[in-house]
Amino acid sequence: MRSRLATRSARLALAAAVVTALAATTACGPEDPSETGAAAPSSSNSSPASASASAEGTKSSEGGKGEAEAASGGKGDSASGDKSGYGQSCGTNDLDFTVTWEAQPISHYLVTAKAKPGITCYLDVNTPSVSFGSAAEGVASPVGQGGEDPIKLSGASVAYAGINVKTTEGEGGKQFENVIIATTDDDPNPAEVELPDSPTVDKPIVTNWSTKRDEVIPRIV
Repeated sequence: MRSRLATRSARLALAAAVVTALAATTACGPEDPSETGAAAPSSSNSSPASASASAEGTKSSEGGKGEAEAASGGKGDSASGDKSGYGQSCGTNDLDFTVTWEAQPISHYLVTAKAKPGITCYLDVNTPSVSFGSAAEGVASPVGQGGEDPIKLSGASVAYAGINVKTTEGEGGKQFENVIIATTDDDPNPAEVELPDSPTVDKPIVTNWSTKRDEVIPRIV
């Protein structure tokens, strides 16, 4: 009987020791995540204040880039389409033309050329290209009168040229309502200008450009 009590007491003491050990382990807190294979928190994660500062820096950088592009005119600007620079030759599409009938001192048509708004250019070819219709006989021959080379056109400045549409006698010729004018023979954009009436054209002539009206009265010389 005494032997059984001793054995039972020993078992109870062992159980108490195990419970005590388990309690001690629990009190020590959770295991180190690195020992159990769990990922440790990264020290590179930004705090809310750091993230806000980074966003502000990006915004400032983008704003500075936008201001720089605006100051430079942007990527879409191209100087090739700018027709306001000095030194360029006048193309026909740079100019506005009018044609009026002049009765004195001899009857002729007066061509007035003026630069379009914002354009500054030079008539560096002395004689305009003038024709009536597409046939060769409708091309006006230059007579070499007047002339300044080159003539600067800008703002209110103008240049003049005179046309005599019929230099032959008799009833020959053909009637036209428009005249074709260009600054050069090979200009790809000639202007078709309405005449104030419908004259009969036969072997026409044209003077040079001039800034003086009295120098462009076309005469056969």
